[in-house]
Amino acid sequence: MTYPAAPRPAIACPAHAASALAVRLTAAPLVGDPAASEPRLDDLLKHDDVAALVDAYPLARRVLAGIAGGSPFLYDLAATDPARLVRLFTSAPEERLAALIEETRAAVVASPDDAGAMRALRLMKQEAALLIALADIGGVWDLARVTGALTEIADVAVQAALRRLLLAAASEGKLVPPDPAEPERGSGYFVLAMGKMGAGELNYSSDIDLVVFYDRERAPLRPGVEVGPLFVRITRGLVKLLQERTADGYVFRVDLRLRPDPASTQVAMTTIAGLHYYEREGQTWERSAYIKARPCAGDYATAAAFLDELVPFIWRRFLDYAAISDVHAMKRQIHAYRGHDDIAVEGHNVKLGRGGIREIEFFAQTQQLIVGGRNAHLRLRQTLAALAALAEGGWIAPAARDELTAAYEFLRAVEHRLQMVADEQTQSLPEETHALDAFARFFGHDGRDAFADAILPHLRTVQRHYAGLFEDAPPVAQVEGAFRFPDDRDDKETLDTLKGLGFRDPLAASFIVREWLAGRPRALRSEASRALLADLVPALLDGFASSGNADVALTTFDRFVSGLGGALRLLTLLRRNPDLVRLLASVMGTAPRIAEMLARRPQVLDALLDPAFFGPLPDRDTQEQRFAATLADAASDEDFLDRIRLLGQEQKILIAMRVLSGTLTATQAGAAYARLAVALVRFLHAHVLDRFVAQHGRVPGMATAVLALGKLGGREMTAGSDLDLIVLYEFDKEHPESDGPRPLYGAQYFARLTQRLINALTVQTNVGKLYDVDMRLRPSGRSGPLAASLDSFRSYQLTEAWTWEHMALTRARVISAPPDFAARVEESIREVLAQPRDPDAIAGDVVEMRRAIAEEKGEGEAWDLKHAAGGLVDLEFIAQYLQLVYGADQPELFDTNTGRVFDGALRLGLIPVEDAETLRGAVRLYQNLTQVLRLCLSAPFDPNTAGANLLALLTRAGDVPDFATLDAHLRETQAKVRTVFDRLLGNQPG
Repeated sequence: MTYPAAPRPAIACPAHAASALAVRLTAAPLVGDPAASEPRLDDLLKHDDVAALVDAYPLARRVLAGIAGGSPFLYDLAATDPARLVRLFTSAPEERLAALIEETRAAVVASPDDAGAMRALRLMKQEAALLIALADIGGVWDLARVTGALTEIADVAVQAALRRLLLAAASEGKLVPPDPAEPERGSGYFVLAMGKMGAGELNYSSDIDLVVFYDRERAPLRPGVEVGPLFVRITRGLVKLLQERTADGYVFRVDLRLRPDPASTQVAMTTIAGLHYYEREGQTWERSAYIKARPCAGDYATAAAFLDELVPFIWRRFLDYAAISDVHAMKRQIHAYRGHDDIAVEGHNVKLGRGGIREIEFFAQTQQLIVGGRNAHLRLRQTLAALAALAEGGWIAPAARDELTAAYEFLRAVEHRLQMVADEQTQSLPEETHALDAFARFFGHDGRDAFADAILPHLRTVQRHYAGLFEDAPPVAQVEGAFRFPDDRDDKETLDTLKGLGFRDPLAASFIVREWLAGRPRALRSEASRALLADLVPALLDGFASSGNADVALTTFDRFVSGLGGALRLLTLLRRNPDLVRLLASVMGTAPRIAEMLARRPQVLDALLDPAFFGPLPDRDTQEQRFAATLADAASDEDFLDRIRLLGQEQKILIAMRVLSGTLTATQAGAAYARLAVALVRFLHAHVLDRFVAQHGRVPGMATAVLALGKLGGREMTAGSDLDLIVLYEFDKEHPESDGPRPLYGAQYFARLTQRLINALTVQTNVGKLYDVDMRLRPSGRSGPLAASLDSFRSYQLTEAWTWEHMALTRARVISAPPDFAARVEESIREVLAQPRDPDAIAGDVVEMRRAIAEEKGEGEAWDLKHAAGGLVDLEFIAQYLQLVYGADQPELFDTNTGRVFDGALRLGLIPVEDAETLRGAVRLYQNLTQVLRLCLSAPFDPNTAGANLLALLTRAGDVPDFATLDAHLRETQAKVRTVFDRLLGNQPG
């Protein structure tokens, strides 16, 4: 017998039904994978109230279906508390947000302990996150209301937490507030919101940038209480209340690094010290940052007085030519290079990438900075308001305002939707096409192509306006002094100019330029070439000086020019593209490794004229097709080796130039270098095998596989990475002899074949070599044979290998082999890694290895990014430990890439969220910095002797305002990583 289903309760909105969120829905995501999302939605609909809700409001069903398929974070918030979900849908979002805020203010202050206050703050953030996301996804709130609500939550969190801490200080007898109910009033202590929080434009999963000051004269302290230690302690308590992870998550990640000189100042500093700093040392970027600054908590009267005193620093009364110079220096980054508008969608960073949000903000803020001193109506915090004011004042065209406004609103919506997926502070679109397709549907577009059609016009529009910013920009070189280079002598005033620019040997510099202009190099014998060069000399010399290594840059460029057959085409290109002049000069002085390669291959510069240079990186198939076409008609073995080296060098230079220009992220660069290496190895493997078979024949049943480990295995290569390889083979043991004219027997055959492959990769030909190859990770290391049979490899790994060898094996992947043999090799690797292991024993081995490395290499130098305490070695060892210990039960944890291992460990609940964020952030930071350092230097990096241009590149790579902040951030990150290492493995090394 079947029984009728129980009737669902009717869901009705309150009396003010017209304002309820469910009633006001106008949009919903598309579902990319119904098979995956529908079971999750069905689980949610098992709750009667939710089921009744979607029956009453069909668009609510579509919103929930989109969340089930597109956002694990929002789905968990919905499923954790279905009653809360229904309450949000049936309430007016504005009223519910206001009520939530008031409830939280009261709860934080009234809580008997910090744990209760932290819970109240986190529950507010959870409910607000779901509420704001539903209003955003459902088309109920526009961008301004969404960012305003996110900022309001941040303000309330900071204000409530601070009030609690000040009340605690009062109860301890340290603070005597004039108004005990509102202890922040008259306290002398205040918090400035910076960045997007300051502008009321906070994004969905944003950090909050805060700067804390106090006026020691206004602080109402009990006699004998020291103001500095008290307010520093309160600030640290504020960060803890907001940032510390609990079972309920966190409220906001707090960034205090925008304060003056963060590497050497306390987290709260006196107003006097702050004002003195900005008066003496304040930089243009700090002026720009203070455009958005506003008090968000504490003593508002003191904060207002402080900001009033900063007005002359931020807003200059005269037309700010110093700022103009700084703006143009920033603008000349190659990502503003005119004419290149082919932007990759996959992996594109909608904030920092070309045509992104940062460029819109830069467009508005720089013009505000330059003319805002004389035009107070331009002193606006919000980007769109600033664009409107600039248009109203005639500083930009109304069309520019409208186009940039539309782009900003679209890109911010994309940014928010990206961050809703997993509550991560990301602005990068998925790199894999299938993942981008799924995200596009979550964003409401019918797949990847429809999304690309929508976003690309906005990115190109922003890029066009950004590249056209200040078309009347001054020439690249703005150097006072003489630039005269007569044939027969050195000009004294010119020597003084060169010395003032930073050339340590002005006489040598003058001689080189005079040789150029006299036509001594073959490439400069034509009158037209020399005339073009004469125009470019000031810009080139200024660019060499700006690199911080002027003499090296000049001599490198001299070798570059001397190696050219003719320079007319190159010089014409440089004359028409001043951005390229600065890029080339920067490379010559900042990246000698790349400069030397470019000097040998100047024709690579042709690629910079191709719009595809800045487009999507070629996938494996496309790259291999191009290589095959180039290598197909090689006339000889020597010709083949030369051609493949030229291909490799050219591609390495192009990847390097994109890293240096900021158009390729470290992750993308690591993958690109690895993809290039794999392609080169595959072609050489096939080529060497063909030649070897022609001489020695084939062994019956034979197959060979090239196994990549280390940086190549993990797709984390840099410009200077060598290749960690293992060669495995199999054959018919009953017929071990090859059938060629010069037969070889069994293992001897494969050892010689492997040696040929190594030679093909490493031998120096007329055009250089490809890679250094390290085979030490093969079974038995240097003492073992060059190649191993799969059976012996498997047996060794299962019975004899040490823990360190299994750690190395976590990064192993087959890069060249017949498909069936590759599958057997991968299966054997997985079998070895998935063996059950004793966690304590593995931890002990890992710690002992780390200690040995520290003793041999040292670990006290922070900028030795690999070996420093808390550096890359610690990260890799943590990832490998997790895989070896948990992989038997959680095979999905196995991945050759360090960052993705931490992603998996977080997803599987193997490490706390806070640790995962530390580790993943450290991976990104170290890889970003390592890419730049490996491109630019062959020797260890010393911040004290590095050129200004290299420091600027590193600062950009670390996404911080200046090098001092980067240095402090690096050291703080390393300390956190070492703490995680100690906590996970149970014994701090060293």
